[in-house]
Amino acid sequence: MIDVDPSAVVSPLADIEDSVRGSRIVIGARSVVDSFVKVKPAGGTGDMVVGADVVINSGCVFYTGNGIVIGDSVAIAANCTFAPVNHEYRSRERLIRSQGFRPGKGGIMIEDDVWIGANCVLLDGARVRRGAVIAAGSVVRGDLQAYGVYGGNPLRQLGSRS
Repeated sequence: MIDVDPSAVVSPLADIEDSVRGSRIVIGARSVVDSFVKVKPAGGTGDMVVGADVVINSGCVFYTGNGIVIGDSVAIAANCTFAPVNHEYRSRERLIRSQGFRPGKGGIMIEDDVWIGANCVLLDGARVRRGAVIAAGSVVRGDLQAYGVYGGNPLRQLGSRS
């Protein structure tokens, strides 16, 4: 089910696939989904819920997997990937693609007033607390403190918002 608030703006060049497994994709009030954004229900039955006043820039890819929740007033720069899902790979006797998916780590959760720089990758289990800033090109997993400024791979805290 795809539910786009009437006040949201979704580019006709965005590609939001409907789920065949019942996952919900919700775009909140006054949010903007730019061209060449891809939303793909894959790897699980999690929902993707985008809050109000969110901007998702061109080239971002969202696999719904174990779920994605994005709070209000979040800015997501170009070419970010949200991947709340992990392939199983342990067996040498079976092809990776035939092994399915690993148990989830709770999906991805982004609280309100977060800025995610260009080309970031957010992995299953990422928890980005209110007001955090993530520098371009970072790989995010685990729990980030509210109002922290983070960057790099491996990710480290660079400072905080005053």
